[in-house]
Amino acid sequence: MGASMFPVSPVSMQLYRRALASRQLRTALLLGTLLRAPVFASGILLTVHTVTTLGRSYSAAGLLVAVVTTALAVSGPWRGRLLDRLGLRPVVVVTAVVAGLCWAVAPWMGYWGLVVLALVASVFAIPSFPIIRQAVIASVPESERRTAISLDSAALELSFMGAPLVAVWAAAHWSTAWVLFTSQMLAVLAGVVIWVVDPPMRAASERTAAEHDVPRREWFSVRFVIVCAIALGATLVLSGSELAVVAAMRDFGSTPSIGVVLALLGLGSLLGGLLYGALHRPVPAHWLLAGLALVTLPMALASSMWLLGVLSFVAGLFCAPTITATVDQVSRLVPAETRGEAIGWHGSFLTAGGAVGAPLGGFAVDHLGFGGGFAVVGAFGLAMALAAVPILGGRRSARRGELAHASR
Repeated sequence: MGASMFPVSPVSMQLYRRALASRQLRTALLLGTLLRAPVFASGILLTVHTVTTLGRSYSAAGLLVAVVTTALAVSGPWRGRLLDRLGLRPVVVVTAVVAGLCWAVAPWMGYWGLVVLALVASVFAIPSFPIIRQAVIASVPESERRTAISLDSAALELSFMGAPLVAVWAAAHWSTAWVLFTSQMLAVLAGVVIWVVDPPMRAASERTAAEHDVPRREWFSVRFVIVCAIALGATLVLSGSELAVVAAMRDFGSTPSIGVVLALLGLGSLLGGLLYGALHRPVPAHWLLAGLALVTLPMALASSMWLLGVLSFVAGLFCAPTITATVDQVSRLVPAETRGEAIGWHGSFLTAGGAVGAPLGGFAVDHLGFGGGFAVVGAFGLAMALAAVPILGGRRSARRGELAHASR
């Protein structure tokens, strides 16, 4: 029998071998891990420090985290635009100096002093996501872009799961002020390393093209906003589901095992992202969001910890692919000259989704039980995905739209 008798596998690890052959990509992935791990550790560290060392309430801790999160979201597009206009090194120098000065003092301040300094440091935070995402995109040919972004999402997932665990362990053994200080200084040190390495944020063909200031109205289109809204929908479903998982585990009397179920969710997301990057053809982000919403809905019917864990793992399979697909689509919808600001907007939508999903899920849990939490956020995600269909369309029309916008 000839080889043509056998169907071509839709998944190929050869795509990862080709992408990882790029030294530039390997460097970007390592820099991303160094720079973003302290970001994921900061939320839990600020909470523990506020409650234990400063002796304040959890509400006060929540306010502090909300201030930091809001400042990061609001300033994201601005910091990305600075990257587009000034380049990596000038932006990293300013942000690293401001962040370093603020966090050198903040851990030893009282509560309100900590709030003010954390706010300033967050507004001037090193723009890790625009830097790393652009470095990853620039490190491989366009045909391997989705695979490279999937690798970055996998590294991101590992940092998201591991950094808070290390932070909590350290805070349990040493002064929270010193742990907070060390974590933030590591972020500043990572910024220094990035300044030294200075990874390219545009491909060679993009760097040699004539550069000009592209007005926002030329790329900030309805299609772009809808893709960012899909990213918001993904984190809305995810953050609301995480809160519902906590409520469900309390109802099951398995509170000590909450981390196990959330780890299964994270593991599913990690594997799902890797599988998505190995696909020969992309799946539009709005259909992935619809899949995430649909597999979230059955979690409302879980009757035990283990069933909830299995369902969480299945739901996780759609998390990273949905976000990866939105990054890929955003990168193709905008000119290279404005990619930093575009990724900044994308990050702001991601943050907003997390900020909306948790209270939405909490409200549903309070009034409908943990099942209502899963059902409500799943329904919201599905509605957002279906609302995007008339604009983004199917796979072919979505692809044509991306190419048309990118060519402008």
